[in-house]
Amino acid sequence: MPKVAKNDKPVDINPWTYAGTDVTEMPEKTLGFVYLLTHIPTGRKYIGKKLFLFAATKQVKGKIKKIKKESDWKNYYSSSDEIQAMVKEKGPQDWKREILHFTKTKGTLSYLEAREQFDRRVLEKPDEYFNGQIQCRIHWSHVKL
Repeated sequence: MPKVAKNDKPVDINPWTYAGTDVTEMPEKTLGFVYLLTHIPTGRKYIGKKLFLFAATKQVKGKIKKIKKESDWKNYYSSSDEIQAMVKEKGPQDWKREILHFTKTKGTLSYLEAREQFDRRVLEKPDEYFNGQIQCRIHWSHVKL
């Protein structure tokens, strides 16, 4: 039975890697990352993106303030319902989590995710990739490479 954290999410037993190095902390001046998730027993993959921070509100002295909070990126295994069910049922040990790109802007994050998905032709290879759709709407001025 896989270890489960208090919030019913799997405990991080296989950290994210970037260029073969474990990533346990959010790099400075980065907003998010594009990742490759691989199911080791089958070799099927998933290309996705994840933000390190998200916007939240907090009441301070009677006033609402906008704050940034760290996301669940350390224990994250995709937004795919199919992958989440597999991780919940069998545990996270069957998954390899690789970071392909770190980004500083949301536009760049969306662009690089779509570029990886199109370059790898994920929709044309359902036996190789879990990705069932590609969503993108990116203006050229938002891409900062």
